[in-house]
Amino acid sequence: MNYDLAINNALIIDGTGSAPVLGSVGIQNGTIVNVLHHHDPLTATDVIDVGGNVLSPGFVDLHSHADFSLPTNPEAITQITQGVTTLLTGNCGFSPFPVEDPATLQTATAFLGSDLDWSWRTANGFTAALHHKAPTVSAVLQVGHGALRIATMGTAQRAPTKSELSRMCDLLAEAAEQDIRGFSTGLIYSPGSYAASAEIETLAQVAAEYDLLYSTHMRNESDTVLEAVAEAISVARTTGVRLEISHLKAMGPRNHGKVNQALQLIDEARDDGVDVATDVYPYAASSTTLTSRLPGWALDGGIAALLQRLNDPEQRQHISSALSKRFDGEIDPAGIVLAELPDGPYSGWIGRSLVDIAKALATTAHDGALDVLAAHQASVGIINHAMSDTDVETVLRYPHTAVASDGGILTARGAGSPHPRSFGTFPRVLGHYVRERHLLSLEDAIRKMTSLPASRAGLTDRGRIAGGLAADLTIFDPLAINDRSTYTDPWQMSVGVQHVLIGGRLVLYNGQVIA
Repeated sequence: MNYDLAINNALIIDGTGSAPVLGSVGIQNGTIVNVLHHHDPLTATDVIDVGGNVLSPGFVDLHSHADFSLPTNPEAITQITQGVTTLLTGNCGFSPFPVEDPATLQTATAFLGSDLDWSWRTANGFTAALHHKAPTVSAVLQVGHGALRIATMGTAQRAPTKSELSRMCDLLAEAAEQDIRGFSTGLIYSPGSYAASAEIETLAQVAAEYDLLYSTHMRNESDTVLEAVAEAISVARTTGVRLEISHLKAMGPRNHGKVNQALQLIDEARDDGVDVATDVYPYAASSTTLTSRLPGWALDGGIAALLQRLNDPEQRQHISSALSKRFDGEIDPAGIVLAELPDGPYSGWIGRSLVDIAKALATTAHDGALDVLAAHQASVGIINHAMSDTDVETVLRYPHTAVASDGGILTARGAGSPHPRSFGTFPRVLGHYVRERHLLSLEDAIRKMTSLPASRAGLTDRGRIAGGLAADLTIFDPLAINDRSTYTDPWQMSVGVQHVLIGGRLVLYNGQVIA
C-alpha cells in the first residue's frame, strides 16, 4: 500500500496499557490504516524513522481552560511541545457561551483570559469563530453552569425561579445539540457556588439525557472535601450522568490524607454502578483567582458589587472578618502567592505571598488580600501552595485517574508568574513520576493521558493506536522527556517530545513547531 506517511522503528505504546512493542505505523488521509509489530520498515511518500523512541497516541487533556486563549493563540505551542493534541475545555463552570449578557460573562471570566472578541452567542458560534482561527490542537467543548446562570439570571445569590431553571435546561440542551461533549460546574466559584444540589441535579439530568460528561470542580476541596465528593456522587447516582471529579485534592495540612477516603467513596460508588472517575495535575499547588477565597455572599451581584463592598468600610469589615476565619486554619495565607494581575500598585508584588505583603504593609494577610483586590479590579490570579506531594501521588496512582493540566496558557512568553502546569504537566508525569520516581509504568502513564481521558470525553476516534482511528500521535524520547517550567521561572517549554501529528499532519518535527 502507498501510505502518505510511515513511522518506522518505533516503540509503540498504544494507549490501552498494553506492553510496548517495536513496530511501524502506516497513515493514509489522516487515519491510521496499519499497525505492524516486529516488521520490516514500511515504505511511504514520507517516512519518519524514530530510532526506537516511543510512539504513543497524542495526549488528551481532560481539564483545560484553553477556550479562553485558543482563539487568540491558535498555535498552542505550550501544548504541542508537551505532546498534547486534544483539549477538553469549558471546565469549572466557565465557558465562553451561551452569551446573553456579554459584559457580565466577560467580567466573570476575565481571570481566564481577556482577549476574546465575544462575537458569538452560542456553542456553534464559538466553534465557527475558533475554526476560523485554524488552531493547531483539537478543542472539545463543554458548557459551564456559571455561564448558564449568568445568561439566565446574572450573578445573583439566590435560587433560580422555575422559569429560570427551565431556561437553563433549555440552554444546556441547545448546547448539547451543537456537539458539545460535557457540562461542568464550579461550585467553589460564584455564581455557581450559589446553586443548591437540587439545581445541579436538574441540569445533570439534562446532561445525562444527552450522554454528556458531568465535570465538577466540587463545592469544597479543604475541610469539607469528603462531603463535596459525596454530593457529586449523589448527583450522578440520582441522575445517571457520567461524573468526572475534577483535579481531586485535599487543601491544607489538616486535610492531607483525606484523598484516601475520597477515593474509597469513588470506589464504593463505582461498585454500585455509578460511572465516576477523576483527574489530577502533578503539582502540590493549585492556581485560581483570589476572589475564590472570599465568602460567596461577597460576590453577590458580581465583581462590580464586590468592588463596591470593598469601598464601603462596614461591608469591607464583614468580608475581612469572614476571610480572617478562613485564614485561621482552613487556608494558610503564607501559601497564597500572587501570580497574575493587571497593572496597578501591586503589580511588582508578583511572586510574593499574602503574608509577605502583610508584613511589608504592616497589616494582616486578610486585609492585605482585600487591598490587592480593590486596587486591581478584583482580577487577581494566585498560586496556592496547600497540597501534599503524597496526596498527589496517591491520586495519580489510582487506576481511574486521568492526567489533566487545569491550564490554559498557550504562548511561550507572557506576563506574570503563572502555574507551571500549562507548560509541563504531561512531560512532568513521564519524566518525574515514571522515569525518576517509578510511581507508574510508562504504559500506564500513557493510558492515563490517552485512552482513559478520551473515553471519559466520549471520543471514540482517538486515544489509541489502532487501525481506523485518527492519526493523532506523539513521538518522544523516554530518557529525555522532562518539564522545565517552575514556580519561579514558569515560562519554559518542555523538552523531549520530538514529533507530533494531528490528523496525520506534522505540527512538531524534530522538536520544532511547524508553522
